[in-house]
Amino acid sequence: MHQFRFECQPGCTACCETEGEVRLTSEDIRRASAFLGIPSEVFVSTYTTGAGTLSGLRCPFLGPNGCAIHPAKPTQCRLYPFWPEIVETRQAWHRTVRTCPGIGKGPLIQIADAVAIAAGMKEAFPDSYVQEPAPSPSRKRRMRNPASF
Repeated sequence: MHQFRFECQPGCTACCETEGEVRLTSEDIRRASAFLGIPSEVFVSTYTTGAGTLSGLRCPFLGPNGCAIHPAKPTQCRLYPFWPEIVETRQAWHRTVRTCPGIGKGPLIQIADAVAIAAGMKEAFPDSYVQEPAPSPSRKRRMRNPASF
């Protein structure tokens, strides 16, 4: 399989309700605070842990009608489900199918395009995605091809 379907489903907040933290880039903070009409410092002190993540077990912007800051939502949220840890292995993608009703619906997406989108997470959060050391030239190593879904 070199392609699959994905499209966010209207009214769905399944990805917002999963456990985990929402990490923020400085650009995410700038965009969200501008959208809310508050200074970045106020946004940080009100909504984040101070360590670049949103406060609380539940996103403070998730309301009954979905994301209250949807036009300015964080990088991590915008790129879901195209995170490296999801698109780079078939098993992870199939696990995500169980919680994301948008997978299997919508337009066809090439795996290579999904991997390219996932690179945005690696760029935004480089400390979270440590590169594996290159194999030594004396040993051949089989590399997994993301296009082999």
